[in-house]
Amino acid sequence: MEIFSCPMHPEVVREKPLMCPKCGMKLLAKKVSSDMTGEHKGHSLTSLSRMFWINLLFTIPVVLYSGILKKLFNFELFNFPGSEFVAPILGSVIFFYGGSVFLKGARAELQGRQPGMMTLIGMAITVAYIYSLYALFTSGETLFWELATLITIMLLGHWLEAKAVSGAQSALGELSKLLPDTAEVWRGFKTEKISLSEVIVGDVILVRPGGKIPVDGIVTYGQSDVNEAMMTGESKPVNKSKNSEVIAGTTNGNGSLTIKVTKIGKETFLSGVMRLVEDAQASKSRLQILSDRAAFYLTIIAIISGSITFITWFVSGAEASFALARTVAVLVITCPHALGLAIPLVASISTSMAARNGFLIKQRMALESARNIDTVLFDKTGTLTAGEYGVSKIWNLSGDSENELLQIAASVEFASEHFTALAIVKEARRRNIKFLKIKDFSAITGQGVKGKIGEKEIVIGGNSILEKTIPMGMVKKIEAENKKGKTIIYILEEKKLLGIISLADKIRPESKEAVEKLRNLGIKTAMITGDSEAVAKWVSDELGLDEYFANVKPSNKADKVKVLQTKGKKVAMVGDGINDAPALVQADLGVAIGAGTNVAIESAGIILVRNDPRDIVKIIKLSKITFAKMMQNLFWATAYNIIAIPLAGGVLAFKGIFLQPALAAFFMSASTVIVAFNAVLMKRKSLN
Repeated sequence: MEIFSCPMHPEVVREKPLMCPKCGMKLLAKKVSSDMTGEHKGHSLTSLSRMFWINLLFTIPVVLYSGILKKLFNFELFNFPGSEFVAPILGSVIFFYGGSVFLKGARAELQGRQPGMMTLIGMAITVAYIYSLYALFTSGETLFWELATLITIMLLGHWLEAKAVSGAQSALGELSKLLPDTAEVWRGFKTEKISLSEVIVGDVILVRPGGKIPVDGIVTYGQSDVNEAMMTGESKPVNKSKNSEVIAGTTNGNGSLTIKVTKIGKETFLSGVMRLVEDAQASKSRLQILSDRAAFYLTIIAIISGSITFITWFVSGAEASFALARTVAVLVITCPHALGLAIPLVASISTSMAARNGFLIKQRMALESARNIDTVLFDKTGTLTAGEYGVSKIWNLSGDSENELLQIAASVEFASEHFTALAIVKEARRRNIKFLKIKDFSAITGQGVKGKIGEKEIVIGGNSILEKTIPMGMVKKIEAENKKGKTIIYILEEKKLLGIISLADKIRPESKEAVEKLRNLGIKTAMITGDSEAVAKWVSDELGLDEYFANVKPSNKADKVKVLQTKGKKVAMVGDGINDAPALVQADLGVAIGAGTNVAIESAGIILVRNDPRDIVKIIKLSKITFAKMMQNLFWATAYNIIAIPLAGGVLAFKGIFLQPALAAFFMSASTVIVAFNAVLMKRKSLN
């Protein structure tokens, strides 16, 4: 069995090669027995803090009794019997106590055949310590004060960056906090609180006002507004009533809800989100792969540069202690920790931001490519439109109000299951219209339905039920609706035409805003649909799309993506159905609607939790912000090495300018902290 652990925090154990949530280091592969479970005792933020303060306390007397004060300021503390051993004894304590973090990390990196930051620091402090012991017994100049300050400053840098990283690596931790520990389950006529792990599918639970919903399920009784912001990014509470679906981890409003459990544990929506977030954190972008390769080569460069530095100074006649001090400085200043942290930390934060804004990143490469998208191709049904028929227009020819005609039509259609009937009834309910009592209801095969209101017969259907011509004033209006591909329903009372209702697959109100926002970003929009030319043109004109493809068979959707790509376009495909899967794979960026099919979701690189096309804009904005932060961090992680490595090697020694190991450690740590802080600043960016 293979697991992954942090060389600095052995208690962090994962089944995937993620980043350490405490210090941001890459987790290394580790072979363990198959029965190994749980986490191992190691270093935490608290222990790292304690270790730093203890080392600092020991470092002060090491510096004071090292002789450096006499060299610099011609000043020394009072001596006492054995004072000459203060620096060696406390320096040894610092090496074995504070330095153990880096020595263990170096061993783990070498065992994993991935030498890096810990290897370099381990080499530097080991060389400095062994030489100091040698110099102590040969009356040479020791490096104990350099060793002590180096380890202490490195611990300070790691403590500060670990604090930044632990705050940034919050996606999975925050999601796991959403579920309560217990659930209130109905047992007969009373409720009983039980552990969430004891809840089974089919249980009926009670969620009180303000409580967390512990499971995925269906409301069987009650009504309330539920806050689903952490799941969908939608800030407005969603009304839930009988037969409404609810999601584990969301927050109930002011009403009580009785919920029948449909999913538990790993099957819940929240668990699925957590798996996707973890997979995204384990995946890599092109820049991260480049960063990892650069960090490896930087390690090699550090070892070669350190060796050249020592040989050059030693051959030129410098004392061994001086040559070793320069070598240690080179090894420390070249540590690639900042480079190793630069990309993964930004990527981790972007994954968290995506989840909070209503979309999930399955593949890191997908988010990286989103910044280059110049054309967004939307599937029509279920993406730009609601995917279900709705009432578009109502003409009441009897002179009464729209609601009166709708009341008559919905009352007769109430017992029908035809899609047009469902749309009319739904609209009546939306307007809080009371249904009338119907007698003698029956379906007219291939034509429509009929029934009596009072003693008057009402017939509802298409053209086939008409016995008289349509009033001249309505002919052109009906023709215009037909050109848009809308369905026309006629309502007759005792063979007299009472009114007309136009129905269509309703355009989402947020679709127009999405198209407008994309246009403002300089991105073209297109639509693909299997519907007729008339329907496609109507939707395209309504939304102001740049292009559309009509009458497209499911098997040909991917070909239309290719058509755009052959024109040099970088295409994002947005869809929700099985027939969208090939197009999602063919596109430069595949985005699946979360409420769509599993096939579409598996084929996409990014998933929209809610059916809101405006979230495409957020994806592109996050991609650009992420790339900018990654480039900034690469600069902060590497640019200083151009100056720092020669300086550490002693290139300005002829002017009396030296970069001591402790100062090198400070600069290296400062670079790492800057990278971590710069990444955390991403959280302040708005995607709206």
